[in-house]
Amino acid sequence: MKTIRRTLLFGLGGLAALALLLAVGGYLWLRGSLPQTEGDIPLAILDGPVKISRNADGLVRIQAETEFDLYRALGFVHAQERLWQMDFTRRVGSGRLSEVMGKATLVHDRFFRTLGFRQLAEANLSHLAPETLAALESYAEGVNAYLQGRSGPLPLEFQVLGYEPEPWSPIDSLLWGRIMALRLSENWRDELSRARLAGRFTPEQIAQLWPAYPGDAPVTVAQLSDLVDDTVARQLAGLLPPSLAPTGASNVWAVSGARSASGSPILANDPHLPLEAPGVWFLARLEAPGITLAGATAPGVPFVLLGHNDHVAWGLTTTHSDTQDFFIERISPDDPGQYLTPEGAEDFKVRDEFIRLTGGESVTLAVRETRHGPVMSDVIPEGSSESGAVLSLAWPALRPDDRTPDALYGMNHAQDWAQFRESLRQFHAPQQNVVFADTAGNIGFLAPARVPVRRAGNGQHPVPGWSGEFDWIGFVPFEELPSQDNPRSGIIVNANNKIVPDSFPHLIAVDWPPPYRAARIGAALSGAAGNHGVTDSVVLQQDIAATAAGSILPRLLKVTPISVRGRQATALLHSWDRQMHRSAPEPLILQAWVWALGKAILEDDLGPNYLEYLDGGTYTLERILAEDSQWCDTTGSDEIENCDAQIQKSLEDALDLLEERFGGEMHTWRWGDAHVARFAHPVLSRLPLVGPYFSYDVETDGGNDTVNRASPRLGGSAEHLFENVHGPGFRAVYDLSDLERSRFMIATGQSGNPLSGTYGNLAPRWRDGLTVSLAPETWALARQLSLLPAQK
Repeated sequence: MKTIRRTLLFGLGGLAALALLLAVGGYLWLRGSLPQTEGDIPLAILDGPVKISRNADGLVRIQAETEFDLYRALGFVHAQERLWQMDFTRRVGSGRLSEVMGKATLVHDRFFRTLGFRQLAEANLSHLAPETLAALESYAEGVNAYLQGRSGPLPLEFQVLGYEPEPWSPIDSLLWGRIMALRLSENWRDELSRARLAGRFTPEQIAQLWPAYPGDAPVTVAQLSDLVDDTVARQLAGLLPPSLAPTGASNVWAVSGARSASGSPILANDPHLPLEAPGVWFLARLEAPGITLAGATAPGVPFVLLGHNDHVAWGLTTTHSDTQDFFIERISPDDPGQYLTPEGAEDFKVRDEFIRLTGGESVTLAVRETRHGPVMSDVIPEGSSESGAVLSLAWPALRPDDRTPDALYGMNHAQDWAQFRESLRQFHAPQQNVVFADTAGNIGFLAPARVPVRRAGNGQHPVPGWSGEFDWIGFVPFEELPSQDNPRSGIIVNANNKIVPDSFPHLIAVDWPPPYRAARIGAALSGAAGNHGVTDSVVLQQDIAATAAGSILPRLLKVTPISVRGRQATALLHSWDRQMHRSAPEPLILQAWVWALGKAILEDDLGPNYLEYLDGGTYTLERILAEDSQWCDTTGSDEIENCDAQIQKSLEDALDLLEERFGGEMHTWRWGDAHVARFAHPVLSRLPLVGPYFSYDVETDGGNDTVNRASPRLGGSAEHLFENVHGPGFRAVYDLSDLERSRFMIATGQSGNPLSGTYGNLAPRWRDGLTVSLAPETWALARQLSLLPAQK
């Protein structure tokens, strides 16, 4: 028996050793997917030698002798560091995820095939300026040079999913812009949400879910509801995963030289997007004769999207304008292949899309298009409503003559504010608030885009498509778009707040995000009378004052708690300094209370999708509580509940939740225990057993309405409630007196390869408000890779 036991133990030990050897061997083999960062690489595509420098943080400096070689080298570097992210993005935009991920992503592919992003990108090429097209082609050459010349294995994601990337093309780069336009345009979801409520609730109740913009805050169709299928509207509105769903929030400000310590403008920008790994942005400094650029690039795109050249710095925020309309199209009663127009019945334009799945199976999708745009209700298999109507989407981003890439090229090359401003004439979609400053001392603001001019309506509801009454009749002229140059105040601020007064002659939007961040930033900058510096803007980007709490907290604290622990919680909130610090219990108590209150007030009437009407913050609740709305009455209850009763009950519900998660000692609760930024890889983090190794967490300060935006998760399982899911993936502060003193940071790391030391190395410093420089001295001790022209 002992001999058998020894033999078994020996065998098991041998198997364990073999498994360990295989794991170590596999790990060492996969490390071959990491980029070569030193030595020489010959490339036949180059006109001259290129030097690529990387410091210990993976920050990249590219020095080339021609501008086209600069784009080639950037494409090469992006492919080295973020190849799978680039391929994943183009598969998303092309509607080709199911080829490698199976039926689980089929509905997403149907969505993007219906939008037709790939066909639009192909048609877009012929409308671009020659120099823009040349930049896109050069970039693609660099990506493909890496693909053709690599000697190691592909990154782990390709191994797990079992496929190899196809060659890159300029079309693939254009897809990035279309996807970002979708992420930054959310009016279409608001329209669907309103359509689902029409006929069920009074206009007054619906209006409370989209509160009117306060009059003193900073300023930089019910009878048709039966034609909109509720199931289709709900599924369309919630179709996209969080990483792609429309969402946008950002901060940008500029102060003139009269308010700065240096006598030259200072510009700060931090765009907010879902927090993910790898992140959206890649920091780089690009140098060639006649051009120097530094800032945030996006893997897949040859331009610096946010940053500076030698003369101009710029930053962007989302306008939240209404540039999308759903049209209700009536199907002809005589021919289901036709729909009604003011001139009579007209044929749908139809094309067949063949979506391949893993294993070789194929699904056919018939995409219909009307004179307004693609029929989006067809994305949902049951989307053809029995009412005899379908929903088509009108959106400027669906035009083949979009010239936004030309605008980006022009922004990168502008010599002064006048040239920069003129380049924005081609910025067609999505609408953005562009704030810029130049070394001559100018600061300016412009919101470029193709903004539709409607015959009638305000874009808040799906409208009849058959009458022509609500058709678009053109776009707002460029010269009449919202703009401001060198304001007398010496300050320009936008934090997604309203950009025009009610007297503005064109409709930009009816609904605007809350003004909390803009008000806080404006107040801080107004005190900068000639002494504002780069460090001051860096500190302001980290501001965690709970401005929104000043509006809703007094209302909550007016109600007397019904328990001892409730009185303990409100005592803490009474004495709270209103800083959303990760080590404090008060932010956690307030967030849980507001979450429980929103759930108590709205879920009974609106169902599990009630969160889409809260927009992640307190703005809607303030309006409901201020008017003691009938929303506070619980549906199906024998008693009539008022808002005070709901406030009392929701505090108890919140404390139940927090005690269950964090124990009964209230003084030990910490906001950071719940408010964790979790950077999870979209594929590898889902693998059984090893998935947790492909995500990393950092506790964070801030909240949904703080300048340092850190939006908490409000849905899903209790264990993930209040995680930080949305915030500034990129921060920059530009000093126009010496642009080399500008400061930068991204949320994750430079590499998209989880085996790299620069995959998530910047996250703790990002959380703590630290910055990096992209000045030449950053690479004094860097690793050097030389790309050398080979014989063609």
